[in-house]
Amino acid sequence: MHARTSSNGDLGDLRIFHRVVRWNASGRENSKPMMHNAKKSDPLILPTKSTNNEGQPTAESMEGSGGIKRSANLQSTVRAQSRDAVSQAQARIHEIAKNHKGERLTALLHHVTVDVLRWSFLRLKKDSAPGIDGVTWEQYAADLEGNLQALHRRVHTGAYRALPSRRKFIPKADGTQRPLGIAALEDKIVQMAIVVVLNPIYESDFLGFSYGFRPKRSQHDALDALAWAIKAKKVCWILDADISRFFDTIDHRLMVRFIEHRIGDRRIIRLIQKWLKAGVIDGDQIVTSSEGTPQGAVISPLLSNVFLFYVYDLWANQWRKRHTRGDMVVIRYADDTIVGFQYYDEAKRFLSDLKQRLESFGLSLHPKKTRLLEFGKYAAERRKSRGLGKPETFDFLGFTHICGTKESRFGFQLRRKTPRKRMQAKLQEIKEELRRHVHASIDEQGRWLAGVVRGFFAYYAVPTNSAALCTFLARIRVIWIRRLRRRSQRHRMTWARMQLHFDRHLPRAKISQPWPEERFRVKYSR
Repeated sequence: MHARTSSNGDLGDLRIFHRVVRWNASGRENSKPMMHNAKKSDPLILPTKSTNNEGQPTAESMEGSGGIKRSANLQSTVRAQSRDAVSQAQARIHEIAKNHKGERLTALLHHVTVDVLRWSFLRLKKDSAPGIDGVTWEQYAADLEGNLQALHRRVHTGAYRALPSRRKFIPKADGTQRPLGIAALEDKIVQMAIVVVLNPIYESDFLGFSYGFRPKRSQHDALDALAWAIKAKKVCWILDADISRFFDTIDHRLMVRFIEHRIGDRRIIRLIQKWLKAGVIDGDQIVTSSEGTPQGAVISPLLSNVFLFYVYDLWANQWRKRHTRGDMVVIRYADDTIVGFQYYDEAKRFLSDLKQRLESFGLSLHPKKTRLLEFGKYAAERRKSRGLGKPETFDFLGFTHICGTKESRFGFQLRRKTPRKRMQAKLQEIKEELRRHVHASIDEQGRWLAGVVRGFFAYYAVPTNSAALCTFLARIRVIWIRRLRRRSQRHRMTWARMQLHFDRHLPRAKISQPWPEERFRVKYSR
């Protein structure tokens, strides 16, 4: 892919030149350079494998008329069949995307089969809140095959219409509220199917330092990469950058143009445009805008990654090659990014250039959440020589990162601990939930608390965080016994008696995650 760039590294007028592949009847390839805005009459067909019996669902002859009779008894064979169909479709798409890097893929919608739609439906949460259509997972599963056949027909004939999302606000750890958009059930299914088709394409394009909402990549992978970089590289300065209201300020026009750099199937583009223009229900009114994508929508994570790939990832990678003389590391998870530098002047220049880069695409950095701080193996010693205090800390993906020392007091040790605000918010949530179920049996409360604590430990049980785990478990015990004692004025719930329930239900606080640099070296042995 060749892009005309301006002097500051922008994509200019975003005109992308593509090599359009034409295939004649004999199977030989004819190609010539074409501009992105080619005439509609020109054939834009890539060598994708055609579907068998085009226009008919691929699984129709195998499923029979019964299909899935009840949502509680979804057949394992149907699940396996849908999973295999998705894997085969993704493998074909990935092979084409890998062999034709930088080219626009123009025949993609035929991969959205009934099997793919079924797999997408089965991937949805059964207990998720319904959208404005009011249709639940169980209701849709009652006549799943008939509903999927009708949905497949509407998607391929262009009769499918996207419904507005239902807005819901959830509290954040800092006390503010995050707006979520709850889409209708069929919108979720189709969005998931499009993600299935587009993921293999963009996975061949995305850069390695992008971790958010990508297959086989998790938050702990991003944390491991950051910990390894701080320890192995000469990182002396950390830029903790956060894009202000990113999901609410994505420009729809730019979003579509970025998608068109790689996707030439106009049917896929029209589906994305429908979801962007559908808007949200706020009270009794439908609110539409030329900016933003609803948080919580199935398609939003992929769209945000595509947007930041062109706006930030490619630019940051080029900036590192052109302007650095020392070490520089980049870790991005969604709209949160951590950039490590060896030299302060390079960090300052990058921050200034990043502000200009984002402003040219209608984005801005959060003034309170964006900081440049001295951090790393040599930060404590250097600050001490200048008569300053301990190095500052920063939060990333739910952990506070601290410059510490090893137990032997010799050598640098990156410490990670659960932030106090996040722990207090989780404990308050547990306290309110126990209040609503105050009259449930002790065993029922214990089983529920055990699941909550295990989930908390599964994420936060990392090395150097054992003290926070013990504190969390101790607070859970206090909250539980106080709630049980309030059920009666003449309670007999002593600590000795309660200890039996603690031992019976609550897991012990122990580290379950490996050291980050060890897991990083195993996963990325190269």
